Amino acid sequence: MEIYKIHDLAELIRDNPYVGRGIVVGKSADGKNAVSAYFIMGRSANSRNRVFAEHDGAVFTEPFDASKVEDPSLIIYAAVRAYENNLVVTNGDQTDTIVEGLAAGKTFEAALESRCFEPDAPNFTPRISAMLTFGASDVTYRMSILKSIDAEGSDCARYTFSYPSKAGLGHFLHTYVTDGNPIPTFQGEPERVSVPDDIDAFTSSLWDALNADNKISLYVQYRNLATGAIASRLINKNR
Repeated sequence: MEIYKIHDLAELIRDNPYVGRGIVVGKSADGKNAVSAYFIMGRSANSRNRVFAEHDGAVFTEPFDASKVEDPSLIIYAAVRAYENNLVVTNGDQTDTIVEGLAAGKTFEAALESRCFEPDAPNFTPRISAMLTFGASDVTYRMSILKSIDAEGSDCARYTFSYPSKAGLGHFLHTYVTDGNPIPTFQGEPERVSVPDDIDAFTSSLWDALNADNKISLYVQYRNLATGAIASRLINKNR
């Protein structure tokens, strides 16, 4: 059935000028690795003036040229952080909100109750988040999107999705449908996408498919479920 189709991620985004920021979570086709990826795109000079940097196992957005930063509030944040047996990936400073919530004994969903979409009218960019939870030899994951309930930004709609991991299957959540003014917000469930065994093949396929003018940075991580060994790839357009 069409609803169970697993898409090629590159094909989903190749001809789309602007899907915004995106998170992919899943398991490699051989079932050996938990896979996560996060990318950012940008249209304004302020958004494009960024790079990813990795420090102590966490991934941050940082200014490429600090002298040109106009407003850091929505563009500088920790995008990927680990806490105990969890890996948190988000498109904003709600990464810290989730980690702090976990430390206080809250669930992923409860931690996000204090947050809503970004205050960037008229776009009201959704906050998208994912959390992988590692067990003895497997992984499960949750994804969330917090989005405006209407064109006026009067309130926040909250959607959470919970998944067991299946070999070769990933889920893709992104902020926008495509470019526009205002930019149309992502609709529906996270999209089902295939996840290959090879981290380099996955990284290059995703990076090459993103719009050349608007893509900024990409981070991909493969974590071996048997050994815990981590392989990662980081690409910055500005470096």
